[in-house]
Amino acid sequence: MNWDDRSIQQRAIERLIGEHGPRALAKMNPEQLQERLKGALSLALSEQNGALQAEQLQRIHGELMGLGPLEPLLADDKVGDILVNGPEAIWYEREGRLYRSAQRFDNEAHLLRIIDRLVSRGGRRIDESSPMADSRLPDGSRVNAVVRPAAVDGPQLSIRRFIGGPRLLADWVQAGCMTTEAADILGDLVRQRANLIISGGTGAGKTSLLNALSACIDEGERILTLEDAAELRLSQPHVVRLEARPPNLEGKGELTMRMLLRNALRMRPDRLILGEVRGDEVIELLAALNTGHRGSMGTVHANSAADALVRLASMAAIALGTSHPEMLDSQIRSAVDVVLHLERSDDGKRRLRSIHRLQSDLPEAGMGAKMQCLWPKPDDRSQPLRRSPAAGVPRRSVPDDA
Repeated sequence: MNWDDRSIQQRAIERLIGEHGPRALAKMNPEQLQERLKGALSLALSEQNGALQAEQLQRIHGELMGLGPLEPLLADDKVGDILVNGPEAIWYEREGRLYRSAQRFDNEAHLLRIIDRLVSRGGRRIDESSPMADSRLPDGSRVNAVVRPAAVDGPQLSIRRFIGGPRLLADWVQAGCMTTEAADILGDLVRQRANLIISGGTGAGKTSLLNALSACIDEGERILTLEDAAELRLSQPHVVRLEARPPNLEGKGELTMRMLLRNALRMRPDRLILGEVRGDEVIELLAALNTGHRGSMGTVHANSAADALVRLASMAAIALGTSHPEMLDSQIRSAVDVVLHLERSDDGKRRLRSIHRLQSDLPEAGMGAKMQCLWPKPDDRSQPLRRSPAAGVPRRSVPDDA
Protein backbone atom coordinates (compact mmCIF):
# COMPACT_ATOMS: atom_id res chain seq x y z
CA MET A 1 0.00 0.00 0.00
CA ASN A 2 1.47 3.40 -0.98
CA TRP A 3 1.68 6.42 1.25
CA ASP A 4 -1.28 8.17 -0.40
CA ASP A 5 -3.42 5.14 0.37
CA ARG A 6 -2.16 5.09 3.95
CA SER A 7 -2.96 8.76 4.45
CA ILE A 8 -6.48 8.36 3.07
CA GLN A 9 -6.98 5.18 5.06
CA GLN A 10 -5.79 6.72 8.32
CA ARG A 11 -8.13 9.68 7.97
CA ALA A 12 -11.04 7.39 7.11
CA ILE A 13 -10.26 5.15 10.10
CA GLU A 14 -10.12 8.08 12.48
CA ARG A 15 -13.39 9.42 11.13
CA LEU A 16 -15.20 6.06 11.32
CA ILE A 17 -13.95 5.19 14.80
CA GLY A 18 -14.66 8.68 16.06
CA GLU A 19 -18.24 8.59 14.78
CA HIS A 20 -19.19 4.98 15.52
CA GLY A 21 -16.55 3.18 17.64
CA PRO A 22 -14.81 -0.11 16.70
CA ARG A 23 -17.37 -2.45 18.27
CA ALA A 24 -20.32 -0.74 16.62
CA LEU A 25 -18.52 -0.99 13.28
CA ALA A 26 -17.91 -4.72 13.81
CA LYS A 27 -21.64 -5.30 14.35
CA MET A 28 -22.79 -3.48 11.20
CA ASN A 29 -24.00 -5.51 8.26
CA PRO A 30 -21.92 -5.40 5.03
CA GLU A 31 -24.22 -2.87 3.33
CA GLN A 32 -24.01 -0.45 6.26
CA LEU A 33 -20.24 -0.83 6.44
CA GLN A 34 -19.86 -0.25 2.73
CA GLU A 35 -21.94 2.92 2.90
CA ARG A 36 -20.08 4.28 5.94
CA LEU A 37 -16.74 3.42 4.37
CA LYS A 38 -17.45 5.13 1.07
CA GLY A 39 -18.58 8.23 2.89
CA ALA A 40 -15.49 8.34 5.11
CA LEU A 41 -13.16 7.68 2.18
CA SER A 42 -14.81 10.35 0.03
CA LEU A 43 -14.42 12.93 2.78
CA ALA A 44 -10.81 11.91 3.40
CA LEU A 45 -10.09 12.04 -0.32
CA SER A 46 -11.70 15.45 -0.75
CA GLU A 47 -9.26 16.79 1.80
CA GLN A 48 -6.47 15.71 -0.58
CA ASN A 49 -8.29 16.92 -3.71
CA GLY A 50 -7.91 13.51 -5.35
CA ALA A 51 -10.01 11.07 -7.33
CA LEU A 52 -10.66 7.65 -5.83
CA GLN A 53 -9.94 4.79 -8.21
CA ALA A 54 -11.86 1.47 -8.01
CA GLU A 55 -8.68 -0.51 -7.31
CA GLN A 56 -7.68 1.94 -4.61
CA LEU A 57 -11.11 1.69 -2.98
CA GLN A 58 -10.91 -2.11 -2.98
CA ARG A 59 -7.44 -2.06 -1.47
CA ILE A 60 -8.36 0.37 1.29
CA HIS A 61 -11.63 -1.47 1.92
CA GLY A 62 -9.62 -4.64 2.52
CA GLU A 63 -7.54 -2.84 5.11
CA LEU A 64 -10.45 -1.16 6.83
CA MET A 65 -13.12 -3.86 6.83
CA GLY A 66 -11.34 -6.98 5.58
CA LEU A 67 -8.24 -8.74 6.82
CA GLY A 68 -5.59 -6.55 5.20
CA PRO A 69 -2.55 -8.52 3.97
CA LEU A 70 -4.41 -11.81 4.55
CA GLU A 71 -7.02 -11.02 1.88
CA PRO A 72 -4.99 -12.42 -1.08
CA LEU A 73 -4.45 -15.69 0.79
CA LEU A 74 -8.12 -15.99 1.70
CA ALA A 75 -9.05 -15.41 -1.94
CA ASP A 76 -6.92 -18.39 -3.02
CA ASP A 77 -9.03 -21.56 -2.77
CA LYS A 78 -5.87 -23.70 -2.74
CA VAL A 79 -4.54 -22.13 0.45
CA GLY A 80 -5.32 -24.09 3.59
CA ASP A 81 -4.16 -22.96 7.02
CA ILE A 82 -2.89 -19.40 7.49
CA LEU A 83 -0.49 -18.88 10.41
CA VAL A 84 0.64 -15.45 11.59
CA ASN A 85 3.64 -15.29 13.93
CA GLY A 86 3.77 -11.57 14.56
CA PRO A 87 3.40 -8.71 12.07
CA GLU A 88 6.29 -9.73 9.80
CA ALA A 89 5.82 -13.51 9.55
CA ILE A 90 2.78 -14.78 7.64
CA TRP A 91 2.83 -18.47 6.73
CA TYR A 92 0.32 -20.45 4.69
CA GLU A 93 -0.28 -24.05 3.70
CA ARG A 94 -0.69 -25.10 0.10
CA GLU A 95 -1.10 -28.77 -0.88
CA GLY A 96 0.27 -29.97 2.43
CA ARG A 97 3.37 -27.74 2.59
CA LEU A 98 4.04 -24.50 4.46
CA TYR A 99 5.31 -21.39 2.68
CA ARG A 100 6.21 -17.92 3.93
CA SER A 101 4.19 -15.12 2.39
CA ALA A 102 5.70 -11.90 1.09
CA GLN A 103 2.79 -10.05 2.71
CA ARG A 104 3.37 -8.18 5.96
CA PHE A 105 1.42 -6.22 8.53
CA ASP A 106 2.56 -2.63 9.03
CA ASN A 107 3.31 -3.17 12.71
CA GLU A 108 1.98 -4.92 15.80
CA ALA A 109 -0.86 -2.41 16.17
CA HIS A 110 -2.00 -3.22 12.62
CA LEU A 111 -2.08 -6.96 13.42
CA LEU A 112 -3.91 -6.34 16.70
CA ARG A 113 -6.54 -4.32 14.85
CA ILE A 114 -7.18 -7.23 12.46
CA ILE A 115 -7.31 -9.70 15.37
CA ASP A 116 -9.79 -7.52 17.26
CA ARG A 117 -11.92 -7.29 14.11
CA LEU A 118 -11.98 -11.07 13.77
CA VAL A 119 -12.73 -11.73 17.41
CA SER A 120 -15.41 -9.03 17.65
CA ARG A 121 -17.32 -10.61 14.77
CA GLY A 122 -17.75 -13.71 16.90
CA GLY A 123 -18.95 -11.73 19.90
CA ARG A 124 -15.70 -12.33 21.77
CA ARG A 125 -13.12 -10.08 23.39
CA ILE A 126 -9.35 -10.29 23.44
CA ASP A 127 -7.00 -8.17 25.56
CA GLU A 128 -4.44 -8.56 28.34
CA SER A 129 -7.07 -9.81 30.80
CA SER A 130 -8.40 -12.31 28.26
CA PRO A 131 -5.46 -12.97 25.91
CA MET A 132 -6.85 -15.99 24.01
CA ALA A 133 -9.97 -16.19 21.87
CA ASP A 134 -11.65 -18.30 19.19
CA SER A 135 -13.84 -17.06 16.37
CA ARG A 136 -14.95 -18.04 12.89
CA LEU A 137 -15.02 -16.50 9.42
CA PRO A 138 -18.25 -16.40 7.39
CA ASP A 139 -17.01 -19.35 5.28
CA GLY A 140 -16.65 -21.50 8.40
CA SER A 141 -12.87 -21.15 8.80
CA ARG A 142 -11.81 -21.47 12.43
CA VAL A 143 -9.85 -18.61 13.98
CA ASN A 144 -7.65 -18.69 17.07
CA ALA A 145 -5.80 -15.64 18.37
CA VAL A 146 -3.35 -15.17 21.24
CA VAL A 147 -1.95 -11.82 22.39
CA ARG A 148 0.36 -10.62 25.14
CA PRO A 149 1.04 -11.62 27.90
CA ALA A 150 0.20 -15.22 26.87
CA ALA A 151 1.98 -14.73 23.52
CA VAL A 152 5.46 -13.78 24.70
CA ASP A 153 6.72 -12.63 21.29
CA GLY A 154 3.63 -10.68 20.29
CA PRO A 155 0.24 -11.41 18.68
CA GLN A 156 -0.28 -14.83 17.08
CA LEU A 157 -3.12 -15.71 14.71
CA SER A 158 -4.16 -19.08 13.26
CA ILE A 159 -6.85 -19.53 10.61
CA ARG A 160 -7.81 -23.15 9.96
CA ARG A 161 -9.52 -23.27 6.57
CA PHE A 162 -11.60 -26.14 5.29
CA ILE A 163 -10.86 -26.08 1.57
CA GLY A 164 -12.81 -29.20 0.76
CA GLY A 165 -10.33 -31.76 -0.50
CA PRO A 166 -11.59 -34.84 -2.35
CA ARG A 167 -15.40 -34.80 -2.10
CA LEU A 168 -16.09 -38.44 -3.05
CA LEU A 169 -14.30 -41.72 -2.42
CA ALA A 170 -13.56 -41.83 -6.15
CA ASP A 171 -11.75 -38.50 -5.76
CA TRP A 172 -9.61 -39.99 -2.99
CA VAL A 173 -8.64 -42.79 -5.35
CA GLN A 174 -7.91 -40.32 -8.16
CA ALA A 175 -5.72 -38.24 -5.82
CA GLY A 176 -3.70 -41.29 -4.76
CA CYS A 177 -5.00 -41.13 -1.18
CA MET A 178 -6.45 -44.67 -1.21
CA THR A 179 -6.78 -47.64 -3.55
CA THR A 180 -9.90 -48.64 -5.47
CA GLU A 181 -10.17 -51.74 -3.27
CA ALA A 182 -10.15 -49.62 -0.10
CA ALA A 183 -12.78 -47.24 -1.53
CA ASP A 184 -15.04 -50.19 -2.39
CA ILE A 185 -14.69 -51.58 1.14
CA LEU A 186 -15.54 -48.21 2.70
CA GLY A 187 -18.56 -47.66 0.46
CA ASP A 188 -19.93 -51.09 1.37
CA LEU A 189 -19.38 -50.45 5.09
CA VAL A 190 -21.37 -47.20 4.94
CA ARG A 191 -24.21 -48.80 3.01
CA GLN A 192 -24.25 -51.73 5.44
CA ARG A 193 -24.67 -49.20 8.28
CA ALA A 194 -21.43 -50.01 10.09
CA ASN A 195 -20.47 -47.64 12.92
CA LEU A 196 -17.21 -46.00 11.84
CA ILE A 197 -14.47 -44.13 13.71
CA ILE A 198 -11.88 -42.22 11.67
CA SER A 199 -8.56 -41.73 13.46
CA GLY A 200 -5.53 -39.65 12.57
CA GLY A 201 -3.44 -36.67 13.56
CA THR A 202 -4.05 -32.98 12.93
CA GLY A 203 -4.39 -32.26 9.23
CA ALA A 204 -4.60 -35.94 8.27
CA GLY A 205 -7.86 -35.43 6.37
CA LYS A 206 -10.37 -36.82 8.88
CA THR A 207 -13.09 -34.26 8.10
CA SER A 208 -12.55 -34.59 4.35
CA LEU A 209 -12.92 -38.37 4.54
CA LEU A 210 -16.00 -37.98 6.74
CA ASN A 211 -17.53 -35.85 3.98
CA ALA A 212 -16.65 -38.44 1.34
CA LEU A 213 -18.08 -41.32 3.36
CA SER A 214 -21.27 -39.37 4.02
CA ALA A 215 -21.84 -39.10 0.27
CA CYS A 216 -22.51 -42.87 0.30
CA ILE A 217 -25.54 -42.47 2.61
CA ASP A 218 -28.96 -42.89 1.03
CA GLU A 219 -30.77 -39.61 0.39
CA GLY A 220 -33.86 -40.86 2.23
CA GLU A 221 -32.09 -40.94 5.60
CA ARG A 222 -32.21 -38.21 8.24
CA ILE A 223 -28.67 -37.22 9.22
CA LEU A 224 -27.68 -35.10 12.23
CA THR A 225 -24.18 -33.61 12.31
CA LEU A 226 -22.61 -32.33 15.53
CA GLU A 227 -19.42 -30.26 15.46
CA ASP A 228 -17.38 -27.83 17.52
CA ALA A 229 -17.06 -25.72 14.37
CA ALA A 230 -19.33 -26.51 11.42
CA GLU A 231 -17.10 -27.83 8.61
CA LEU A 232 -19.00 -30.78 7.17
CA ARG A 233 -20.63 -30.16 3.80
CA LEU A 234 -23.11 -32.97 3.18
CA SER A 235 -25.03 -33.09 -0.09
CA GLN A 236 -28.06 -35.06 1.13
CA PRO A 237 -31.39 -33.19 1.32
CA HIS A 238 -32.27 -34.23 4.91
CA VAL A 239 -29.40 -32.96 7.05
CA VAL A 240 -29.64 -31.13 10.39
CA ARG A 241 -26.45 -29.34 11.46
CA LEU A 242 -25.78 -28.63 15.14
CA GLU A 243 -22.80 -26.64 16.40
CA ALA A 244 -21.29 -26.25 19.85
CA ARG A 245 -20.77 -22.79 21.31
CA PRO A 246 -18.44 -21.48 24.03
CA PRO A 247 -19.79 -19.34 26.88
CA ASN A 248 -20.13 -15.60 26.30
CA LEU A 249 -18.23 -12.88 28.16
CA GLU A 250 -20.51 -13.37 31.17
CA GLY A 251 -19.85 -17.12 31.21
CA LYS A 252 -23.33 -18.00 29.97
CA GLY A 253 -24.85 -19.58 26.87
CA GLU A 254 -22.42 -22.48 26.48
CA LEU A 255 -23.52 -25.39 24.28
CA THR A 256 -21.26 -28.40 24.69
CA MET A 257 -21.01 -31.38 22.36
CA ARG A 258 -22.52 -33.52 25.11
CA MET A 259 -25.55 -31.21 25.32
CA LEU A 260 -25.95 -31.29 21.53
CA LEU A 261 -25.72 -35.07 21.42
CA ARG A 262 -28.31 -35.51 24.16
CA ASN A 263 -30.69 -33.26 22.26
CA ALA A 264 -29.90 -34.88 18.90
CA LEU A 265 -31.10 -38.24 20.21
CA ARG A 266 -34.55 -36.67 20.66
CA MET A 267 -34.66 -35.53 17.02
CA ARG A 268 -35.20 -38.97 15.42
CA PRO A 269 -31.86 -39.29 13.62
CA ASP A 270 -31.21 -42.20 11.27
CA ARG A 271 -27.50 -41.49 11.54
CA LEU A 272 -25.31 -39.34 13.78
CA ILE A 273 -22.09 -37.80 12.49
CA LEU A 274 -19.70 -36.22 15.00
CA GLY A 275 -17.00 -33.97 13.65
CA GLU A 276 -14.69 -34.97 16.50
CA VAL A 277 -15.01 -36.96 19.72
CA ARG A 278 -12.81 -35.28 22.31
CA GLY A 279 -14.55 -35.27 25.70
CA ASP A 280 -17.37 -36.51 27.88
CA GLU A 281 -19.79 -36.67 24.92
CA VAL A 282 -18.23 -40.10 24.27
CA ILE A 283 -20.58 -41.54 26.93
CA GLU A 284 -23.73 -40.49 25.07
CA LEU A 285 -22.16 -41.54 21.77
CA LEU A 286 -21.38 -45.08 22.94
CA ALA A 287 -24.87 -45.38 24.40
CA ALA A 288 -26.43 -44.19 21.13
CA LEU A 289 -24.36 -46.59 19.02
CA ASN A 290 -25.35 -49.45 21.31
CA THR A 291 -29.07 -48.66 21.14
CA GLY A 292 -29.95 -48.68 17.47
CA HIS A 293 -28.32 -45.66 15.78
CA ARG A 294 -26.45 -47.78 13.27
CA GLY A 295 -24.35 -46.30 10.51
CA SER A 296 -23.07 -43.41 12.61
CA MET A 297 -19.59 -41.93 12.27
CA GLY A 298 -17.09 -39.79 14.14
CA THR A 299 -13.42 -38.82 14.25
CA VAL A 300 -10.80 -38.93 16.97
CA HIS A 301 -7.20 -37.71 17.23
CA ALA A 302 -4.98 -40.79 17.48
CA ASN A 303 -1.69 -42.19 16.18
CA SER A 304 -3.09 -45.57 15.10
CA ALA A 305 -6.32 -47.55 14.92
CA ALA A 306 -5.53 -49.30 18.21
CA ASP A 307 -4.66 -45.97 19.82
CA ALA A 308 -8.07 -44.61 18.75
CA LEU A 309 -9.80 -47.26 20.86
CA VAL A 310 -7.55 -46.48 23.82
CA ARG A 311 -8.41 -42.79 23.44
CA LEU A 312 -12.14 -43.54 23.43
CA ALA A 313 -11.79 -45.71 26.53
CA SER A 314 -9.69 -43.08 28.34
CA MET A 315 -12.16 -40.28 27.56
CA ALA A 316 -15.06 -42.43 28.74
CA ALA A 317 -13.21 -43.39 31.92
CA ILE A 318 -12.49 -39.74 32.73
CA ALA A 319 -16.13 -38.81 32.11
CA LEU A 320 -17.33 -41.63 34.39
CA GLY A 321 -14.71 -40.93 37.05
CA THR A 322 -13.08 -44.36 36.90
CA SER A 323 -9.37 -45.15 36.73
CA HIS A 324 -9.95 -48.40 34.83
CA PRO A 325 -10.63 -47.63 31.15
CA GLU A 326 -10.23 -51.34 30.31
CA MET A 327 -13.62 -51.89 31.98
CA LEU A 328 -15.19 -50.09 29.00
CA ASP A 329 -13.55 -52.42 26.48
CA SER A 330 -16.63 -54.54 25.74
CA GLN A 331 -18.92 -51.51 25.41
CA ILE A 332 -16.59 -49.87 22.89
CA ARG A 333 -16.22 -53.07 20.86
CA SER A 334 -20.00 -53.43 20.82
CA ALA A 335 -20.54 -49.81 19.72
CA VAL A 336 -17.76 -49.39 17.14
CA ASP A 337 -17.60 -51.71 14.13
CA VAL A 338 -14.68 -50.33 12.13
CA VAL A 339 -11.74 -47.96 12.66
CA LEU A 340 -10.15 -46.21 9.67
CA HIS A 341 -6.72 -44.67 10.17
CA LEU A 342 -5.30 -41.76 8.17
CA GLU A 343 -1.79 -40.35 8.10
CA ARG A 344 -0.18 -37.32 6.60
CA SER A 345 2.99 -38.35 4.76
CA ASP A 346 6.31 -36.54 4.70
CA ASP A 347 5.36 -35.07 1.32
CA GLY A 348 2.23 -33.51 2.86
CA LYS A 349 -0.20 -35.90 1.17
CA ARG A 350 -3.04 -37.40 3.21
CA ARG A 351 -3.42 -41.16 2.84
CA LEU A 352 -5.61 -43.93 4.20
CA ARG A 353 -3.32 -46.31 6.10
CA SER A 354 -5.62 -49.06 7.35
CA ILE A 355 -9.17 -50.34 7.81
CA HIS A 356 -9.69 -52.47 10.92
CA ARG A 357 -12.83 -54.30 12.01
CA LEU A 358 -13.40 -54.84 15.72
CA GLN A 359 -14.19 -58.38 16.82
CA SER A 360 -16.41 -58.53 19.88
CA ASP A 361 -16.45 -62.33 20.13
CA LEU A 362 -12.78 -62.81 21.03
CA PRO A 363 -11.64 -63.61 24.58
CA GLU A 364 -9.99 -60.91 26.62
CA ALA A 365 -6.62 -60.37 24.95
CA GLY A 366 -6.03 -56.65 24.79
CA MET A 367 -7.70 -54.17 22.48
CA GLY A 368 -5.19 -54.49 19.64
CA ALA A 369 -5.67 -58.28 19.41
CA LYS A 370 -9.40 -57.78 18.86
CA MET A 371 -8.99 -55.99 15.56
CA GLN A 372 -9.06 -57.66 12.16
CA CYS A 373 -7.29 -55.80 9.34
CA LEU A 374 -9.63 -55.56 6.34
CA TRP A 375 -7.17 -53.46 4.34
CA PRO A 376 -4.38 -53.62 3.34
CA LYS A 377 -4.05 -57.39 3.17
CA PRO A 378 -0.75 -58.79 4.51
CA ASP A 379 0.21 -59.96 1.01
CA ASP A 380 -0.90 -56.75 -0.74
CA ARG A 381 2.19 -55.77 -2.72
CA SER A 382 0.57 -52.50 -3.78
CA GLN A 383 1.14 -51.33 -0.18
CA PRO A 384 4.96 -51.45 0.13
CA LEU A 385 6.50 -50.79 3.51
CA ARG A 386 8.60 -47.68 3.74
CA ARG A 387 10.56 -46.29 6.63
CA SER A 388 9.83 -42.91 8.15
CA PRO A 389 13.09 -40.94 8.26
CA ALA A 390 11.90 -39.15 11.38
CA ALA A 391 10.91 -42.11 13.52
CA GLY A 392 12.62 -45.06 11.86
CA VAL A 393 9.36 -47.01 12.05
CA PRO A 394 8.10 -49.05 9.06
CA ARG A 395 4.95 -47.56 7.52
CA ARG A 396 2.77 -48.56 4.59
CA SER A 397 2.23 -46.04 1.83
CA VAL A 398 -0.29 -45.87 -0.97
CA PRO A 399 1.48 -45.36 -4.32
CA ASP A 400 0.85 -41.97 -5.89
CA ASP A 401 -0.54 -43.70 -8.98
CA ALA A 402 -2.97 -45.92 -7.02
